[in-house]
Formats: sequence, structure tokens, C-alpha cells
Amino acid sequence: MSPLSSDDARTLFDAQHHASRAQATADWPTRLARLDTLDRALRDERAGLTRAIAADFGQRPAAETELAELFPVLDGLAHARRHGRRWMAPRRAGVGLWFRPARALIRPQPLGVVGIVAPWNYPLMLSAGPLTAALVAGNRAIIKLSEHAPQFAERFAALIARHFDPAEVAAVTGGPEVAAAFTALPWDHLLFTGSTAVGRRVMEAAAANLTPVTLELGGKSPALVAPDARLDHAAGRIMAGKMLNAGQTCIAPDYALVPADRADDFIAACRAWVGRHYPRLDRNPDYTTIISAAQFDRLSAWIGDATAQGATLHPLSDAAPDPARRLLPPVIVTDAAGPLAEQEIFGPVLPVVPYASLDEALAVIARHPRPLAFYPFTDDRATRERLLDAVVAGGVTVNDTLLHVAQHDLPFGGVGASGMGAYHGRAGFDRMSHLAPVMVQARWNATALIAPPYGRRFRSLMRAMLR
Repeated sequence: MSPLSSDDARTLFDAQHHASRAQATADWPTRLARLDTLDRALRDERAGLTRAIAADFGQRPAAETELAELFPVLDGLAHARRHGRRWMAPRRAGVGLWFRPARALIRPQPLGVVGIVAPWNYPLMLSAGPLTAALVAGNRAIIKLSEHAPQFAERFAALIARHFDPAEVAAVTGGPEVAAAFTALPWDHLLFTGSTAVGRRVMEAAAANLTPVTLELGGKSPALVAPDARLDHAAGRIMAGKMLNAGQTCIAPDYALVPADRADDFIAACRAWVGRHYPRLDRNPDYTTIISAAQFDRLSAWIGDATAQGATLHPLSDAAPDPARRLLPPVIVTDAAGPLAEQEIFGPVLPVVPYASLDEALAVIARHPRPLAFYPFTDDRATRERLLDAVVAGGVTVNDTLLHVAQHDLPFGGVGASGMGAYHGRAGFDRMSHLAPVMVQARWNATALIAPPYGRRFRSLMRAMLR
């Protein structure tokens, strides 16, 4: 399937825009049929999509794709199909005392046409997940697939073309020029997942059309091991979150704050966990390689830069980096400097920052922009509440990593530099809907009492209303 041009994207958009205005709403059977179609298509193409993702990465275990992408998508579709009819029903709202017996309600309405810009790191979940939200809310949608995962993009675009009318759902491929034209279209809503730097450009393009945006970005998501934490448990769960997809995860723990007197034990526990779960890592089929030579070179350069500035490397495996295979073994870095200390890492490199007090640890977090995720480890309730009060993050998992993203009743999104807006479950339905406020006036009402001329009766009524 050849990449589509920016003109093709415009043609698809125009067709969907026209259809959305000709039929502004979609009943529940129509929405359910679209969700069912997506579910069947993904199940039918499960093996092929998994192979395509593995081919793009060079090595990515099928089990990891099924766990981290297929399961969340299919589970999210089931959740939407189970609850969508209730979400779209009008919602009762309160009416002020002086306006009774009028009634008020909120009617969710489809926005129209939703644009979705998907990244390469979880190309299935971050295409089909937002699409689920768009469809359950009654919208039409077009997905811009990442050129950095070309085999998946080709297969997924073909899947969408086979199963959907392009006036309902479409997918486009292509490079940066297509992406630039795509984000400049006058969408009714635009959802972008990617880096903060590119997110700024997407928001700038959307602003020209006053297009509302949901930006799912990233940042330096900290794990904080409190003094009372179970060290082996914390080390294992932090490494599990870091090793998934070789750290190429927007909510991966980016660095770990550890009590200074327990830092060596923490590093040893991390090394032991990796040895148990990823033995002989250089030939282990359960470990994902880096997506591209450019990303491998970036991570290698960042490690080299930190080492040149005095950082210490603590390899967690006996395997050596293999540029030809893009295999980068996990490593802990202490006294990290340069990009490893300041920028989102997006790879299997974990800076460990020792701290003397919780105040010091919280000050380190506060020096960075607000993160997409926060992972506090503590069994003390007072400490947990203190940490949750002190750190503003897009989402939080306590005593584990990543798991908040899999909860359909929790909104997923960023805050500040890590993004804006949230979706998943009902939060996604609401994000992709216009929640229209409706006031229904009663047949018998008192509005005549506040009409001109403003005489004695009006002044008496105003005194009562302003009391």
C-alpha cells in the first residue's frame, strides 16, 4: 500500500466532514456496529499485526504486544460496548431555586470528525485506543500512522480500508509533510501522542483553526522509593516498568529517587531482578530492541555524554550493546548529567538519584516540568498522602508502575508539559463529545415577573433574589 499524500488526507477529511454535517448524530446501533467491526478486524488480524510490530522493532516478543497493546485495546472496546449506550443518554442537571420548575439536562453530542496522530512505540494501542473513544462518542475519524513503524502502518491502514467506509473511518500513512498537512486540517478534535517538542508544533497548527486538542506527551516520570518501602518489591516493579518495550514507553519510570543509605542495595536488587527475568539477555527473545538506528545512537550518545561528565554506569546484564541488532541492555546510571538528567530518556536507562530526606527528593521532582506519571513506593499511609499531595502528575500508580493506564474508569492524560486532556473509558467519551447544556422551560413559569417595566414588584423580587 503506497503512502498517501497530503492531498489524499484532505480528500478523506472533506468526505468525512460533509458526512458528519449531513448526519450530525449517530444512534447507538450505528456506534455499536462500528465498535463491533473494529473488534472483529483486530481479532482477525491479530497475528499479522503482531508480526508487523515485531518487524518494525527488529525484535519484540509477541507476548509483549499481546499484553501491552492487544489486551488493552480489546478490553477497552468491550468496556465501550458495554457502557456506551448509558454514556450517551441525556444527564440530569440541577436547576437553581429561582428558575424552577424548569428542567436542565446535558446531552452528549458527537463533535464530528476526529484526527488521531499515532506514535511508533505502541502503534496499535495508540491508534485503536483513541479510535475507540471517537467511535463510541459517535464521531468519524482519520488516523495518521507513524512512518517510523512502516510495516505496522501499512498493515493497519489496509485493515481499516477493508473494514470501514472511508467516510466513517480512514487511516493515512506518509512522512512529516503528510503529518504537517494532517494537523493543519480543521478538525473538530485532534488527538496527538508523541513528544513534547512535536506536541508544541501540533498545538500551533491546530490553533489556526481553533481546533481543540488532546495532547498525550511525556516527560521525566519519577519513581520515588520512600524510606519505609519494601526495597526488593520496589526494585522489581520499577524494572518491570522500565524493561517493558525496552523503556520505549511514555509512562515508563524515567528515574528513581532512592534513600542514599539504600542506593547500593537498590541497584543490586535491580540487577538480580533482571537476571531472573531476562537471563542471557543478548539472545533472549523476550527483550525488545530499539526501534531504529537513530534512536539507538541517541541513547548511546546520551550515555557517553553522562559518562564524560562523571556519571557511573551500573550494567544490569552481562550482555554488551549491539548496534547491528539495536540491542541496548539495561543500565543504571548514578550521578547522571546532561540529557539523561534533563530530558525524557525513552530507553532502558535508569538514572538513580540518592536522597537524604523526602523534602530533598520532592525538590528534585519539582525542578522538572510536571510528569506524565508518578510512582511512589511506600506502605505508610501518611507518607503516601504526603507524596500524592506534593506531586502533580498526569497519573499515579502506588507501589507499582504503569498499571493506572489500564484502568478504564481512570482518565489517562498529562498535565502541563506532559500534555492536556484525558481519555479512556467514559473520560474518552466525554472528551470526544460536546456536552450540550439544555434548559427546558416549564409551561407555567415566573419569567414575566422580571420583565420591564422595572417597578416596585421587580425591586422587591430582586431584593429577595440578592439576599
